[in-house]
Amino acid sequence: MTSDIVIIGAGIGGLSAAAVLLQRGHRVRVYEQAPALAEIGAGIQISANASRVLHKLGLERALSSVAVTPTAFQYRLYSTGELLQEMPLGSVHESAYGAKYYHLHRADLHAALAAIVRELDPRAIVLDAAARHFSETRDSVTVQFASGATASGDLLIGADGIKSAIRSQIGGATQAEFTGYVSWRAIVPSSRLPPDFMERVCTNWVGPNAHVIVYYLRRGELLNFVGLVEDESWRDESWTVKSPWANLKADFAPWHPNVQLLIDAMDKDQCYRWAMYNRPPVTGWSSARATLLGDAAHPTLPFMAQGAALAIEDGAILARALEQASSTSAALDLYQRSRYERTARVQRGSNDLGKLYHLRTEQELRQGFATRDLSKERGSWVFSYDPWSAPLGGEPGEAVPA
Repeated sequence: MTSDIVIIGAGIGGLSAAAVLLQRGHRVRVYEQAPALAEIGAGIQISANASRVLHKLGLERALSSVAVTPTAFQYRLYSTGELLQEMPLGSVHESAYGAKYYHLHRADLHAALAAIVRELDPRAIVLDAAARHFSETRDSVTVQFASGATASGDLLIGADGIKSAIRSQIGGATQAEFTGYVSWRAIVPSSRLPPDFMERVCTNWVGPNAHVIVYYLRRGELLNFVGLVEDESWRDESWTVKSPWANLKADFAPWHPNVQLLIDAMDKDQCYRWAMYNRPPVTGWSSARATLLGDAAHPTLPFMAQGAALAIEDGAILARALEQASSTSAALDLYQRSRYERTARVQRGSNDLGKLYHLRTEQELRQGFATRDLSKERGSWVFSYDPWSAPLGGEPGEAVPA
């Protein structure tokens, strides 16, 4: 079934879905509210379950030229650097799951996806187009934009993030609950740090009520810093709000010397802070001709590093559902039934890991990690998942409980 498809949102999820659908012969238009394509300056982790989709799009060479392929994910105690657990990555990950594990600058991944979409159809991406609402008939769906313009097609995909205009119309407002977590982010040139500062690994420093994740970007030229604390006073969810470096420094004052080195090397005016909100799994992603993808459907906290990966998986599963189903509405039903259980499990698993990372004492942290095998847990169902061959669907209309 070949369709005219309208996608709202030219982020990583929207562009990856567009590329997959264009490759399969659909006509696609991606509408983005921003006047220019851009991504925030932050890192992103892409494991085999998502990188195999990107590789099938022909992006392996482009990604490998800008990415870092880490050898391991290490969990270390915030004070002493004691290694609590290690998850092998690199060649071990690729051999076990059939595709690479990447650390990427979000802008690099975004640019690679935009390039392949435009290669497939130079007119596929439409900028400065903010969606306001949509309407459906038996045969088509039409989006109304803020400018007064409209766009119609057989299928509408809302890939417009956690504040999705499409989601609010399909399912109504979703209550967001403040988690108490507040995150700092910054990027530091590696040249400002000692040559032996850190191996090509991802290090998760865990401590009482806080944790810090550090990994390399852009062939090792940059280091990505994300530091999470518990703070009831900060409620702004925007990723683009700056906050004083001195406050970041104070939040991690007693932490390991390597954490201090990294904080001291930051540009003092380039520290960003945002509050994290939890949105529980919901059903009802679709109407007859409109559906949701990525954070618009299943926003997840970042503790499993699977938010972007799930969005990339979504595009592949939706493309397969369109090929297998006899109608658009049947395809959307099949798509949600194929995705709900997995995405809800990631949402719940991310909440669980946040609690593990923020245990209150060093002894609790040691015990907490001693009782878990995170490599086995994630490998058994997260990394091993193949969107190209995973079974599709459950019973028609089935809603898997949260």
